[in-house]
This record gives sequence, C-alpha cells and structure tokens, in this order.
Amino acid sequence: MRQVLSVAQMGEADRRTIAAGVPGIDLMEAAGCGVADEICADHGPECRVLVLAGPGNNGGDGFVVARLLVERGYEVVVGLLVAPERLKGDALVAFDRLSGETAPVQVAQVHEADVIVDALFGAGLDRPLEGSIVELVEAVNARRRAGARVVAVDLPSGVSGDTGAILANAAGGIAIEADVTVTFCRLKPGHLLFPGRALSGDVRVVDIGIPDRVVEDVVGAVPPLSLNGPDLWRAAWRVPGARDHKYTRGHVVVAGGPVHATGAARLSAGAALRIGAGLVTLASPSQAVAVNAAHLTAVMIRPVDDADGFSALLADERLNAVVAGPGFGVGEAMRALVLAVLSGESARRAVVLDADALTSFADDQKALFGAIRASRCRDVVLTPHEGEFSRLFPEFSDTSLSRVWRAREAARISGAAVLLKGADTVVADPDGRATICNNAQGWLASAGSGDVLSGIIAGLLAQGLDGFEAAAMGAWCHGEAGRVAGPGLIAEDLAPSLRPVIARLAADCDSRSKDN
Repeated sequence: MRQVLSVAQMGEADRRTIAAGVPGIDLMEAAGCGVADEICADHGPECRVLVLAGPGNNGGDGFVVARLLVERGYEVVVGLLVAPERLKGDALVAFDRLSGETAPVQVAQVHEADVIVDALFGAGLDRPLEGSIVELVEAVNARRRAGARVVAVDLPSGVSGDTGAILANAAGGIAIEADVTVTFCRLKPGHLLFPGRALSGDVRVVDIGIPDRVVEDVVGAVPPLSLNGPDLWRAAWRVPGARDHKYTRGHVVVAGGPVHATGAARLSAGAALRIGAGLVTLASPSQAVAVNAAHLTAVMIRPVDDADGFSALLADERLNAVVAGPGFGVGEAMRALVLAVLSGESARRAVVLDADALTSFADDQKALFGAIRASRCRDVVLTPHEGEFSRLFPEFSDTSLSRVWRAREAARISGAAVLLKGADTVVADPDGRATICNNAQGWLASAGSGDVLSGIIAGLLAQGLDGFEAAAMGAWCHGEAGRVAGPGLIAEDLAPSLRPVIARLAADCDSRSKDN
C-alpha cells in the first residue's frame, strides 16, 4: 500500500477492474462506504452533515456517503452542483438510491453544517475552480476555520492529483482545505506533495476491491513511485552481526573545509559514524586540523590540502564512501576535488555531493554530469535543496512542475541518484525509481541539518546500500531523528537522536527474521 499511482494509472486500474466483471457501481458503493465509515468513526450522529456533490463519479461517491449516513441516523443534506438530469452512469444510479434531502448547492448550506463532505471533483479535475465554485470553496474553508470538519473524497477539490499544486489560472487558484481525505486503493502524488499534502489533512486509504494484480499490471514496467518507508529499503540494510567488525562496516571520508568553516564537515562525519559506518575520516586542511581535533574523538583526522592529497588518501580502496561539499567553499578547489574523487580507480567507492560541490558546477553542469557518467564509482548521490537544484538543473527549475518529474529528469541527465530536499523530499534514481518522503519535521529547517543528512547517506553507502536505497533510507532516518529530537532541535541534536531510530529498525529486522 506504499505504492503511489498517478491519476491516469488509478483511472486505468478502475477501468480494468470494471472490464474484468466488477460493476462500477460496486466500486462506488465500496468507496462511499469507506468514507462513511471514517466519518462515523470520528463523529456521532448528532452532527449535521453537508455532502457537496459534483457532476461525476466523485459526486456519485458522495451520494453513497449521504445515503449510508442517513441509514445510520445522521442528519444529511446533499448540495447538488448540477441538476439531477445532468447526472449519468454510476453517479446517476447512486443518486437514484438516495432517500435524504437534496437541493441545489448554496453557500447558506455551508454555514449550518458541522461536517462537510467534499465530493465535488476529486482527483479527476484538470482545470482551476472558477465562477460560483470559488465562492462555495471560500465558504467551506471559512466554515472549517470556524470549527466545522471537512472530509474530502479522494482528493480536496482544486488540487492536482499528480503534482499536489493548486490548479490555477491568471487570476490565481483555490482549493478545499480538508481535515481528512479518504482515498481509494492507493495514494496519489497530490496527497504527498505540497501544498496538496497540507490541504489533504489526515489521508486514509480505503480498499474498494481493486485487486493488487490489476494495480501491478497497470504499473507494469514503469519504474515505481512510492511513499518512502522501511518497506522500501529494509531488505538492503543489514543489522551488524556478532562476527562484524569496523572494517566490515565501511569507511567514510569527509572532505573538510577551511579553518573558519569546519562545522559542516564535522556534522557529516559524526552522522556517518552514528548511522553505522565502521570508520570515518575527516580529511582536514592542515590549518584546520587543530580546530577539528579539539571537537572530534571517534572520527579520525587526516591532513589533506588539495585534490592531489585527497586522491592519494583515496588510493586505499577500503575507504569506500566520500562526502564532498559541506562547508568546503565554492570554487576551483572544490571542482578539482570532486573531479579527482570521480576519476578514481576504485569501483567500490560511492560518493555524496552536496552544497558547495553542487554550486561549484553551476556554470558547467556538463562537466560534472560527464564525470559522473565516466566514473567507475559504484554510486553517486546528489543532495540539492531548491536553490542548488535550480542552479545545477536550470531547465527543471520551474517549481510549478511536479517535484517527482523534476527529480527524475535530474537523475536521468546527471546519471546520479538525486535527493531533492524540502518539506516533501523526493528521491529519484537514473533508472526511474522515485519515492516521496512525508516524515520531515518543521524543526529540521535549521542550519547544518542538510550536512547531517549527507553524512547519514554516506554512512549507509559505506555499508553497501545502493545510491537510491541509501538516499531514501537516509532521508527517512533523518526525518525520524528530527521527530525524536523534537522542538528546538539544532543540527548537533540529530546524530544522537538516530540511536532510537536505528534501534527500532534493528528490532523490526530481528522480529521479521524470527517470524521467517
């Protein structure tokens, strides 16, 4: 159920299920029943319910919700967006089964409701809300702020199911603000990508009888999109065994910056060690060795002053993961070091490029992408935030486009796994796999947080995960560490907060091993 389907894929799954012999009205009844069950679980029959029903199947789902709630003793009014004679297909069948009160939709209905069901358009909408609908949606959102609860059927009306954006024109756009969204079979990108994620509220997925095999057939050979979580990468991560030692857990090297900017690299190094790398070395400029040594204990320090020195250090193939960029400085020295790392002879090495390593190639992206594609490195991961992404991938900098599409395209042309950081971080691989993260805490928006993430990813690469798996697991662990650290966290809190996160994952792996 962590699969994420596009609007077109979900529509095709519906069509194939119906073609295989399941009546469409049965799917509609199951969907409406799922929504009604969620409403009953949250609200007693004393509340007044308004169902706003649109002209299509989303409205049909709403008719089923209304009928079932009336049968369960709720006071329900159905506000019709179109005249009954304009309804057709399964929506008309569902309408004909109604026994409660119906009336043309009016703003006045909104003011009297305790629970408002948005069954206007759902994910099928591909144009902005306009005309009188805008006034209606404004009234619903205002009523919600006054204390009513809003339940969206499938997706809040006005939100793109594929991008999470509010559908807009030159005059702007508007969408329903829901407390709960009940969707069917699988999540859609619009439930996970902002602003759709915020507008959807608590998203609940209901099984309406579409077989898993149908979904798999629809997805077919298309690289999957998923909600990030342990099921995606747990099998690739190995809990240390009794016979492991530090040399079997990998060795991370972090490129350190000048004496006035040493903190970022230390944050990365500490996080790499905490996530499970057996050894971590900070390659420090000679002038910064004393500063770094004053702060570090378990992390080793080696004086390295230029790209040649870094290459000499990496001649030891046991050093199998590198972090370059945090706090290093933008310019030719950074470019030279990155190219030296990528041109190394070790096919076992994996590389994380972040921050200054990305910005240093803003004027010559082809040099970086060419070096990545020519590299013998096992994996390369790029971890840009929006600003770094727009500099490195200017052709994909339009933030109105899907973050999933943008990250996938960036991975395709760069030849690296790309982690596009943000509140709705997306990880994409050159092979097309992608995942959306939804566990980031707002408190992670703090200086140094990204440096910790780079170190986590490198530590996982050192342990043998591939670039996509390491970036996805790293992003999830980073978000969970933010949850553990809680309000007021600073970057230094994150690495220690990984301990209970790792312990939970290890216990889960142990439990699954015993079950098998």
